[in-house]
Amino acid sequence: MIYPYKDKNPKIDPTVYLADNVVITGDVTIGEDTTIWFNTVIRGDVAPTIIGKRCSIQDLSCLHQSPNKALIIEDEVTVGHQVTLHSCVVRKRALIGMGAIILDGAEVGEGAIVGAGSIVPPGKKIPPNTVVMGNPAKVVREVTPEDREDMDRVIREYIEKGQYYKSLVK
Repeated sequence: MIYPYKDKNPKIDPTVYLADNVVITGDVTIGEDTTIWFNTVIRGDVAPTIIGKRCSIQDLSCLHQSPNKALIIEDEVTVGHQVTLHSCVVRKRALIGMGAIILDGAEVGEGAIVGAGSIVPPGKKIPPNTVVMGNPAKVVREVTPEDREDMDRVIREYIEKGQYYKSLVK
C-alpha cells in the first residue's frame, strides 16, 4: 500500500519492484531498479526517506526517522531481512546484514558491511570498506575482494529477482 502523509506523496521510479504487503507513506523517494521485498515498511511521515538506485530492501525491514533527521540510502545498497534503519546514512555499495539496527545520526561508510544482528549506535561512523559486528558494532576487518564479489552478485541477483517477480504481475 502506498499512502500520502498530509501533503507528502511517495515518489517511486517505475522500474522499482514492490512486493506484496509493502507499506510506503509520506516523503519517500525510491530510485530506479530498486527492490522492496515482502512486508517491508518505509515511512516518510516525520522526515524524508531517500533510497537510491539498484538497492535491495529485503523482507520485514523497517525504515523510519526522527524529526528533521532524514534517512538516506545511497545507490547499490543491500539491506538484509528484518533490518531497522532509523535517521541514518548508508553510503553507496554498503551491505547491512540481517536483523541489524542502525540508529539516528549513524553513518555506514561506502562499501562497508554491517554483520547480521549488529547494532550501530546513534552517531557512530563506520569507516568505508570495513566489516563491523556486534553490539555496539566494532570493526573486525577490512572488506576483501571476495566480499566485494559477493556483494556485486547480491546486487545483480536482487535486481534480476525483482524484474522476474514484477513480470508476474500484469
